[in-house]
Amino acid sequence: MSTAAYTVRDSATMLRRNLLHIRRYPSLSIMLVAQPILFLVLFVYVFGGTLGAGLPGLPGEAGGSDRGDYLVFLTPGILFMTVASVALGTAISTATDMTTGIIARFRTMDIARVSVLTGHVLGAVIRTGFAVTIVTGFAFLLGFRSDAGPLRWLGAIGLLVLIAFSLTWLTVGLGLAADSVETASNTPLFLVILPILSSGFVPTDAMPAGLRQFAQHQPVTPMIDSLRALVTGAPTGSDLWLAIGWCALIALLGYLWSRRLFLRVPAT
Repeated sequence: MSTAAYTVRDSATMLRRNLLHIRRYPSLSIMLVAQPILFLVLFVYVFGGTLGAGLPGLPGEAGGSDRGDYLVFLTPGILFMTVASVALGTAISTATDMTTGIIARFRTMDIARVSVLTGHVLGAVIRTGFAVTIVTGFAFLLGFRSDAGPLRWLGAIGLLVLIAFSLTWLTVGLGLAADSVETASNTPLFLVILPILSSGFVPTDAMPAGLRQFAQHQPVTPMIDSLRALVTGAPTGSDLWLAIGWCALIALLGYLWSRRLFLRVPAT
């Protein structure tokens, strides 16, 4: 059997291990899905009337004026927060492996070293798929409607998978670098804050000058703008290429950082 085949086999084993953890301990998954749904309900029903009236217009529409328009505007940002929440859970599970010594034990075994990390990443991507499906279904229950065709939705799904893949590699590194599970639960919180300081909740043009510059040039904004354009049927422009570029860069740096930290773990 070739080295690549061994790597695939070991990665599948580690993926199965992570899926078993998800099934046996569902409380974390429930919490990570509940948070985006809570934000969705809160912003649509508490702030949606006011914020919807202030929208200058959704892409491809004449203007926004009510909660329904704001729900369409808000949902892509909530989907990003769903992906970020699951990635945060991956940092916690990685740190748990580190603090309990299981990763050091894996280092002594005759398995592909990268498989331990890819098991976490692939498990998180699968968990993200379930979470995004639940949140999207809940958005439709609240009244979300889309004029986008099947190809546009496939594009949005592909972008969400790419975002999940890149953020998960980053949070795997954060989990490996954390000295405790508590630290790992706090360090990735910027992934929840960045969508708020982007175009996820309000148009960036409505922000003060300094904050507007930050919001327009941080990596989360083109990701959310691309998702919004895809699910509303509007042109994506350069935002989609910026989003893909940011995802590729984050995934590469996250992988290299995670691999370096993993190889430094002493084998016992």
